Amino acid sequence: MNLLVTGGAGFIGGNFIRWMRNHAPEHHLINVDALTYAGNLESLSDISEDEHYHFIRADIRDRAKMGKIFRDYAITHVVNFAAESHVDRSIVDPEVFLTTNIIGTQVLLDAAKQSWKLDPADKYSRAFQPDVKFLQVSTDEVYGALGKEGMFTETTPLSPNSPYSAAKASADLVCRAYFETFGLPLNITRCSNNYGPYQFPEKLIPLMIHNCMEGKPLPVYGDGMQIRDWLHVSDHCSAIYTVLTKGEVGEVYNIGGNNERANIEIVRQIIRAMGASEDLITYVKDRPGHDRRYAIDNTKITSRLGWQPAYTFERGIEETISWYCGHTDWMNRVLSGEYTAYYEDMYRPSFG
Repeated sequence: MNLLVTGGAGFIGGNFIRWMRNHAPEHHLINVDALTYAGNLESLSDISEDEHYHFIRADIRDRAKMGKIFRDYAITHVVNFAAESHVDRSIVDPEVFLTTNIIGTQVLLDAAKQSWKLDPADKYSRAFQPDVKFLQVSTDEVYGALGKEGMFTETTPLSPNSPYSAAKASADLVCRAYFETFGLPLNITRCSNNYGPYQFPEKLIPLMIHNCMEGKPLPVYGDGMQIRDWLHVSDHCSAIYTVLTKGEVGEVYNIGGNNERANIEIVRQIIRAMGASEDLITYVKDRPGHDRRYAIDNTKITSRLGWQPAYTFERGIEETISWYCGHTDWMNRVLSGEYTAYYEDMYRPSFG
């Protein structure tokens, strides 16, 4: 396949490209990324000369550029990771989340439809080339919040509570419309919280690891009892490939790691593993619209497609801590410039 990976310089997209090179090297990968704050090509420097890999710096909202990429590289498959993805940033600046996550997705859908339809001039035709697919990578946050019990299934109504999750839910609905209206071959995946190597250090786990190494305060929102299901990024990558190659067209698949943990539990686990002090924990004002609990029911992908997560949380967090401790130079280069200013703006007032 000629696979367009959008957002491939980000955390999950970059790990997916690396996973593909290791597990399915016969495929041709075209990485498109605008290289905004969380884009980091350094994470893919070791495969930059691979003859089956090409990088193009472009914004998915650029309709002309996306159309040219589909034509020039004869794209047959798309995995759309490209998105503004940090909830805190969506509260500060919602507009860029709406334009990138919704309009950008629609631009890609249009480019795929135009490229893959057997008769693009016939607006009523639902005939597409064989062996093509668009995969929209979404999030469990589109479902909203759960109570103390229950899990999200693929039929749970969408009820997003932040600008980020609202933008992702909107993009999911646009994808659904392109399948229902035009017959565009596609799938949607909705994953739980990812963790692992190369994650931008505004996220909980790498932030706590870095601050433990530096002896800095560990900012914890509210009482820290927000519960998430945690999915190692390698497991997420294998699930995406499974859906891309085996998923039934038009279906949604939840991807979870079967690892529910409260945020404060994870913080304390990292503290113990790194020999730090719980005195570093600093409770800060909770963010607006902070959902209390997410939990994913992944029965559909496990029973129908045969996928299973390989990582326990204990193994995953141990490997993740080890990776960050062994890549302090990478972390320090990322923790500069725009991110430093952002971090100070988000957390410093809470430290007094």
